[in-house]
Amino acid sequence: MRYAIEKMTLADLPRITEIEKLAYPTSQWPTSAYRRELQENTWAHYIVVRDTTIAARYQQQAQVNELPRRGFPFGFRQPSPVASEAHLRSIVGYAGLWLMVDEAHVTTIATHPAVRRRGLGELLLVALIDIGYEIGARWMTLEVRVSNEPAKALYHKYGFKIVSTRPRYYSDNNEDAYIMWTDEITLPDYRQMFADHKAQLLARLAQDAPVPG
Repeated sequence: MRYAIEKMTLADLPRITEIEKLAYPTSQWPTSAYRRELQENTWAHYIVVRDTTIAARYQQQAQVNELPRRGFPFGFRQPSPVASEAHLRSIVGYAGLWLMVDEAHVTTIATHPAVRRRGLGELLLVALIDIGYEIGARWMTLEVRVSNEPAKALYHKYGFKIVSTRPRYYSDNNEDAYIMWTDEITLPDYRQMFADHKAQLLARLAQDAPVPG
């Protein structure tokens, strides 16, 4: 498949910060917050989605992308800046959650504006729910802006329901947030619904052809 989900690393943070500014121009997390999440928060789980065709294009520009370093140890080769750029530019979205006892709290989902409406936000949500299963969560929860209709529609699709409101939750404009919860994700009905939607999404993404150039 063109897109791959991977664990977020510290090396990814420059690209995460770049996408964060584009996705949330009025309310970003600082890079230091993500660094703390990755290094100190044992209950945090963060992922990125990569477009493998972007990495491939950068690698094609870097046929001599490994430059030998003189001295000891002989033969050590250092990746070129082009290889590092390929690693970063292939990241087109990210997401995260915290596990609180048996509740998985989605903290963020963001994609680069250039790849929106391709199903990548949904892919990240699916990956978070899969992580929820892996880490023993029984419920998923999140906050969403009351005005964010596309996000609410996606969350409803995966069984999230509005249960209450947090007044003036967003500091940039004092907008309210809806608090949304799933039913217990370990129940057979939820598992089947999730599996069906996930299969449909992966089939759709499998047909997403690389963009030329």
